[in-house]
Amino acid sequence: MREAYAGIDYYLNDSGAYVFGENIKGELIGNCLQLASDAIDALCYGRIRKIGFDNLTEFQQEKVKKAVCLHAKFLLTYGDLLNSPLSSYGINGVSMSFDASKVVTQGGVTTNQAVMQQLRQSGLATRLIP
Repeated sequence: MREAYAGIDYYLNDSGAYVFGENIKGELIGNCLQLASDAIDALCYGRIRKIGFDNLTEFQQEKVKKAVCLHAKFLLTYGDLLNSPLSSYGINGVSMSFDASKVVTQGGVTTNQAVMQQLRQSGLATRLIP
């Protein structure tokens, strides 16, 4: 298995506090960071793997790392709902759905606008061929 684009050390700040979310056990956040890295690859149309993470500019690497951490937090918060086969759900007149202005689905990956904002700034998430 290849390494995630952002590690647990990046997820932490200098004081040991979790920057991108609550304190989550190491193995769980490690798995989420790996899943998030795979999702970021899909959102960037495979460009990161093709170019190689180390060949990205420092600016692009930073944006990708932030996107990975933000998507990992999104997965930890909403992963169970995203993986559900249900398209809608209601009980006694109460229903739930995602706010379309706050989530993005691209290439089969659903994430939030904050993740896409980081990737758009990197230039890697455009459909145009560079």
